[in-house]
Amino acid sequence: MISCRLSTILGAKRIKVSDVCRGTGIARATLDRYYYDRVNSFDREVLGKLCQFLQVKPGDLLVEVDQADLFGLPTAQDGEAS
Repeated sequence: MISCRLSTILGAKRIKVSDVCRGTGIARATLDRYYYDRVNSFDREVLGKLCQFLQVKPGDLLVEVDQADLFGLPTAQDGEAS
């Protein structure tokens, strides 16, 4: 599963969503979906604008997350003996 780290990046850089709206021209509703990680499909144009504005790479903004991590479930590695 792919997760968007926009909220984490904005928090670290102390940038408001409204500042990103003004700086990128991306609609607030779109940014809210990215901020709250509720995006069903990622738009390349939006990702490009976000990466350019925030001066990050796509791999900084989008990360692959194991679904077990989302729910605190043990993974196959956790169950293996050391």
